[in-house]
Amino acid sequence: MRAMLLERQGEPLLARDIAPPVPAPGQVLVRVRACGVCRTDLHVADGDLTEPKLPLVLGHEIVGVIEGCGPGVDQFAVGARVGVPWLGHTCGRCGYCTHGRENLCDSARFTGYQIDGGYAELTVADQRFCFPIHGDYSDAEAAPLLCAGLIGYRSLRMAGDARRLGIYGFGAAAHILAQVAGFEGREIYAFSRPGDTEAQAYARSLGALWAGDAHAAPPQALDAAILFAPVGALVPAALRAVRKGGIVVCAGIHMSDVPAFPYAILWGERVLRSVANLTRRDGLEFLELAPRVPVRTHVHTFRLERANEALAALRDGRIQGAAVLEID
Repeated sequence: MRAMLLERQGEPLLARDIAPPVPAPGQVLVRVRACGVCRTDLHVADGDLTEPKLPLVLGHEIVGVIEGCGPGVDQFAVGARVGVPWLGHTCGRCGYCTHGRENLCDSARFTGYQIDGGYAELTVADQRFCFPIHGDYSDAEAAPLLCAGLIGYRSLRMAGDARRLGIYGFGAAAHILAQVAGFEGREIYAFSRPGDTEAQAYARSLGALWAGDAHAAPPQALDAAILFAPVGALVPAALRAVRKGGIVVCAGIHMSDVPAFPYAILWGERVLRSVANLTRRDGLEFLELAPRVPVRTHVHTFRLERANEALAALRDGRIQGAAVLEID
């Protein structure tokens, strides 16, 4: 089968013909129709995340059709359309797994990192970590829901009942989150790279009441802020932007170092927290909610062989919405 393979971190992906995978017990064989290109893929490809299996097929926003089933599969049948997310395996036995926090399992394995992902014609996935796709989404439109949507949804829940919500970094996750937050009656304040008026206009088009530079003060104190931009220097900026008792959520899997900041901007019972991965409950809840909003993803599609171009466009900030690979 055709695949775009990461053989060495820091180097471009290589087009390869590799043996198709065979589903093990409990696994399904998925013919990939579309796979989102996520910032986490950049962190893996560029070497920011340092423990991938190599060679590796990237991609964890997978939408496809089940083409085969390993022994013991009973949740899906051949022909079903499914989504495959970042979380690909947990032990199911540890304290995290048994208390609804499987996203923190020490034995977790991740799609497109320790498990081959969707930058290929076929992939295999544990049936327990696959989701049915609801609504009238095309394959490409559904793909960003599997990570940008899920991490945005989990981050929003970590922000509590915040009415005034700041979003730092208006990329794939933010463009989905803004729609969900608006549906829930929240006010959105968007922060972009300095001088990026195009991103600010895009945020306003999705309902943001205000949009400005990342280090600017919003017109009103925020109840919470979510950081999708992997820039540690934005943590103090966000703490200054939230009111006493406010929450700052760091949503990325990787972030540059957070600089020292005065205790005064944390004082007042402000909360600083991170979001790690996702749970299956997040996936089931969000994928049922998305068609009711309805979330409309804005996608820029690339052929599988152009995966390096898609990654470069994402790295350079040239994607509004989400980049998606379409596999014939």
